[in-house]
Amino acid sequence: MQIRTPAVAGMFYPGEKNKLDASIDECFLHKYGPGKEPPSDTKERIYGVICPHAGYMYSGPVAANSYYLISSYLPELVIILGPNHWGIGCNVAAMKEGVWQTPLGQVEVDSEAAKELAKICDIVELDFFSHTKDHSLEVQIPMLQKIYPKFKILPIILVDQSYEMTTQLGPAIAKIAKSKKTMIVGSSDFTHYEPNDFAHKQDEALIEPILKLDLKKFYDVLEQKRVSACGYGAMATTMAACKELGATKGKLLRYATSGDVAGEKSSVVGYASICFL
Repeated sequence: MQIRTPAVAGMFYPGEKNKLDASIDECFLHKYGPGKEPPSDTKERIYGVICPHAGYMYSGPVAANSYYLISSYLPELVIILGPNHWGIGCNVAAMKEGVWQTPLGQVEVDSEAAKELAKICDIVELDFFSHTKDHSLEVQIPMLQKIYPKFKILPIILVDQSYEMTTQLGPAIAKIAKSKKTMIVGSSDFTHYEPNDFAHKQDEALIEPILKLDLKKFYDVLEQKRVSACGYGAMATTMAACKELGATKGKLLRYATSGDVAGEKSSVVGYASICFL
């Protein structure tokens, strides 16, 4: 059995179970978090969320807003999409089988869903190596372990983040999601390494079409304003899949930058928690 061992434990989040547990609790209770611990009491049907993927000390509280909201929904499968920062492996890679290890334990890959996705979407390749180094999917898993007692994952990591890729992968993911109780998580940060005020303006412009589930406008704004969001294809694919499943709008749960959270505002990264319902 293939075991995907942690690449960023001890850096992006604590590498010891007790410290990681406490760190996630702090994210939920933080002033930029939801301010309370899960589970939530929401009755709304949430099809998916967008979450940031920086170190928990920076983006964890913002991410916790999404995880608090979806904590009352107990899925069999969580499909997680994120950008491949390392650019290694395949253009669109799902992991075929095995487990992801974190300090909180192991989570099984849904091999049946992975094989079905590759069967119905020919741009998807089943590849373990593509997943070995990146943090964009890894940092989501301890948060999921905190809110869900039992679930499987379908990790998908993207080198290709084009509009054309999104229009193929999004509907295919929706088809998988229709076959079992599923939550979709799109992993991305927003503007990178710009002054705080500028980052807020850039990200506000990009969030607007996300909330309207307008894929074309999303890519137009991304290109015209040169917004440096790293996981734009993961966000767009999440939008496309959720829209196919019946979502009619997005809702911004929380936006903040690393400067808002940590204080250094000359060069920041933007983070947003968004849900689709």
